[in-house]
Amino acid sequence: MRVLVACEFSGIVRNAFSARGHDAWSCDLLPSECPGRHVQGDVRAILDDSWDLMIAHPPCQHLAVSGARWFQNKLLQQTDALAFVRMLLDAPILRIALENPVSIISSRIRRPTQTIQPWQFGHGETKRTCLWLKNLPPLQPTRVVDGRYGRVWRLPPSPERWRERSRTYPGIAVAMAEQWG
Repeated sequence: MRVLVACEFSGIVRNAFSARGHDAWSCDLLPSECPGRHVQGDVRAILDDSWDLMIAHPPCQHLAVSGARWFQNKLLQQTDALAFVRMLLDAPILRIALENPVSIISSRIRRPTQTIQPWQFGHGETKRTCLWLKNLPPLQPTRVVDGRYGRVWRLPPSPERWRERSRTYPGIAVAMAEQWG
């Protein structure tokens, strides 16, 4: 199966699908952090390349409700970010999963199909993640673990904080590959 992982620089989801024999590619404006098939550039340029599945991780900086106190100063950026999300959800790809934290996507486009937590997939942490699914079943938990620590939420301010917050947990990536691949 041809899999596109849109807006992913880490390679975590791409590599989970590649490990199961899929023709998986990531695409991001940034270079990939780890070896693998990666297109550095705008994902819009490759959406029509006959993908069977797309897992999209659009940037959340203008969408996530964790930044709601700044929304009044971001109306243009929010409009653009929501247009990008709509374009990804409407891409000519049969199966689509769009991932984002709790965000205005829920009130401006549609409610998420499901929300998941890392602790449902082998990581003892909390980070509520929403999934908007098209022609895909909801992810089933694979390994519920104790521990409910909000490590990512508690990261101190730094220039690289966004990078750590944007990475997909490996247990979630493996579940995506096993259940949707």
